[in-house]
Amino acid sequence: MSMQRCGGDEVLKSIEDGEEVSLILVKRDTQSIKISKILNYAEELAIRVIYGSENDLWRMSRNNSNGTPDILCLVGRNPESSMDEVLSKGGLIWLLAGASYPVNIGFCIRTAEVSGADAVVIDAELNNQERSAAKRASMKAHRFLPLFWTSGVEFILKARECGFRIISVEDIGDSTPWDVDMTGDVILVVGGERNGISENILKLSDDVIKIPMSGFVPSFNLQAPLSYVAIEAQRQRS
Repeated sequence: MSMQRCGGDEVLKSIEDGEEVSLILVKRDTQSIKISKILNYAEELAIRVIYGSENDLWRMSRNNSNGTPDILCLVGRNPESSMDEVLSKGGLIWLLAGASYPVNIGFCIRTAEVSGADAVVIDAELNNQERSAAKRASMKAHRFLPLFWTSGVEFILKARECGFRIISVEDIGDSTPWDVDMTGDVILVVGGERNGISENILKLSDDVIKIPMSGFVPSFNLQAPLSYVAIEAQRQRS
């Protein structure tokens, strides 16, 4: 089910039904009785509110065929969650282990968010400027899920203690995506553009997936295998 509630009626119903609403995106300068009621609820419940332009709302809306909605909300995932909170809740988390290029990282963040991941962990030696470039490349998707910059091995060790299975995507794998169970609490790992996934992480993995390739060039670009596996994981988990 979509994590987005679209339009005043859906957002108000979501709040009043007690759904886990963590963020509201509202069109700047919008005024109505319904919007005011929603914003009053947001203040009472300490729900974060972001004000955006009409273009922001149009671009983020899952249903803009009837015009741009005035308000959207995010349910089921809190972008401000700590790593411990994310791991205690469980779900599906992506680890980008050793990625080097901010644009690739940004594309991966966006794909992970759209496909319903619960968080993204990035193990990459990037400075603040490069991290900002990655966020820009995500087309603001980084605002809607927890994002952590940390050691991949340390994160995996912590995740295993919390009961997560580790599934890596690498060209030495002996399983295809549709042969591996990606339901439950899982960490999905893709490696860096140059060196792939480190041996330390591969040794900690419960499964290693290989993406079928039929051409002459021996590897996909980073976001392609992530997208491939993300869609299969979404199918299984739905």
